[in-house]
Amino acid sequence: MTKTTKKAPKKAGKAKATTTTEKKAKASKTGEEKAKASKSAIARNSAANATAEAVARKGKAAKTNVAKLPKRVSALDAAAEVLKSAGKPMRAQELITAMAEQNLWKSPGGKTPHATLYAAMTREERDKGEASRFKKVDRGQFAVNAEGK
Repeated sequence: MTKTTKKAPKKAGKAKATTTTEKKAKASKTGEEKAKASKSAIARNSAANATAEAVARKGKAAKTNVAKLPKRVSALDAAAEVLKSAGKPMRAQELITAMAEQNLWKSPGGKTPHATLYAAMTREERDKGEASRFKKVDRGQFAVNAEGK
């Protein structure tokens, strides 16, 4: 009786060739190469630390400049001011126009600032309730809430 063995089929693709030169190339670094690598790593770290320190210094300087600038008025604050001075209910589109005319607030370039203002006023009214600055009096119209801030 003779034994027959089946050979495994060959896999498709590139065969991996390993030679002694490839093995030598993959061998560990010599002492001289290790020293060069550690020196370059130290140099990279010190450069990164110097950059981080420079950024931190600039950040501190920028913070002091920000403190000197006047605080920008939000659209809600400007809308509350306009409603107080108008003394009548207004729509969001009218509020945007009035805020721009009185130089209280200017749209940063959005396509629908009135929709954003409307949503913000309804959200404040919903979340703060009686403490809200705005009171919805009719469909799309807001007035100053006398009981609010």
